[in-house]
Amino acid sequence: MSRKFALAGAAALALTMTPLAAGTASAATEQEAAVTTVYYSTASAPTFRSVINAGAANWNRSVTNVRLVERNSGASLRYTEGNDPRGSYASTNGHGSGTIFIDYTQARQYNPTRIAAHETGHALGLPDHYSGPCSELMSGGGPGPSCTNAVPNATERSRVNQLWANGLVATNASERVYETVYGY
Repeated sequence: MSRKFALAGAAALALTMTPLAAGTASAATEQEAAVTTVYYSTASAPTFRSVINAGAANWNRSVTNVRLVERNSGASLRYTEGNDPRGSYASTNGHGSGTIFIDYTQARQYNPTRIAAHETGHALGLPDHYSGPCSELMSGGGPGPSCTNAVPNATERSRVNQLWANGLVATNASERVYETVYGY
């Protein structure tokens, strides 16, 4: 008789544990749903496709609230390449859309993965900080051509996670538009 009670108790315990497990799975799904995906296209920057993807991978490993995914159709962020005396730049609202231009001459002088990751930082909402050290990705070309760091530091990671904590937030088109030129 005590054996039946033990089995009934185990079954009751299993039933009470099931909703808890389902709640945990639901919370994990909600957490995953909070990630905003930004689709980017490298179709107009074939020379730099591998470095753009490497820069995006650096961001994807560093932040949790936004994910960069290459997709040529329907992308909100577009990379282009060519020659421009102003150098590489980003024209973006800081919310995952716009155009990033990578200059051939500049990419021969500076680390091209750093350039791509830096400009992508603008599309994620970060401003330039040219006086920063090499360990700061958004210092761009400030530290000079010997700087090859293409990974955001803890402050930059934290800021992007904060900016993207609630997904893509609509802003006034005149706010936070980055036209970054000279020294990337």
